[in-house]
Amino acid sequence: MTLLPDPWWPTALLAAALLADALMSLRPPAFIRDCLDGVGFPREWWWTLIVIKALAAGGLVVGIWVPGIAIAANGGVIAYFLCAAAAHIRARFLGQAFWMNCLGMLALSAAVPALSLTL
Repeated sequence: MTLLPDPWWPTALLAAALLADALMSLRPPAFIRDCLDGVGFPREWWWTLIVIKALAAGGLVVGIWVPGIAIAANGGVIAYFLCAAAAHIRARFLGQAFWMNCLGMLALSAAVPALSLTL
């Protein structure tokens, strides 16, 4: 088993989604603000999510060429969205943001290693 993603495009797709999310979070639109406020995430810590998502996107991109990095970064992304889902459930903030954004990204994050790292 190689530790490089094959095919590479699911990993790149996840990296692009995370980078887009990080860039949108620089000046968060209403749906991101509502989501973070809804789960009670303190505004003074919002910047950490930008850093985490940008680093994860970078790790996924590097992992396309460096063995083992993509699977490690992907594991971190899955853990991130599991924690986000737990925060939504704990806050009982279970509207569209939870089902579409949070669980959608969790599903994409879980599908990537299934598609490109285990075949």
